[in-house]
Amino acid sequence: MSEASKAHYRKPGWFTQHIANKLVMRLTRAGVSIWGSRILEVRGRTSGQPRQVPVNVLTHDDRQYLVSARGEGQWVRNLRAADGRLDLLIGRRREPRSAHEVADVTKAPILRAYLRRWKAEVGVFFDGVSADSSDEEIAQIAHKHPVFVLDPVS
Repeated sequence: MSEASKAHYRKPGWFTQHIANKLVMRLTRAGVSIWGSRILEVRGRTSGQPRQVPVNVLTHDDRQYLVSARGEGQWVRNLRAADGRLDLLIGRRREPRSAHEVADVTKAPILRAYLRRWKAEVGVFFDGVSADSSDEEIAQIAHKHPVFVLDPVS
């Protein structure tokens, strides 16, 4: 397998995994959204059990998106295996959604909006690309960051 075809993922550090994510999860479960945070709940691809992780939901051009700043992590793999079925949780509210992966060639405006909103939190994962980078520069790293558009489930 070539280096270019390997899945890209940056594992969270100890502080993020054990402190920051747990704090955001507690606040979001209590109904407090921090900059658009939600708890993503998706069925585990091997266990079948619900898996939860804090995520930032981006609203851009009247659509909602999930962006994986760290790359192809467990929630991305689980979401793909679950055919895009997920729930977003905040407080006691559960919002069922259907997710569809966005093609790399159309990610630039979404990634730009994501970086504009959360650069301080996630900018380090984008290899020097920022919201002010050209479409071409963003396109070069788009394959490293899965993006899903969310639709409500009726």
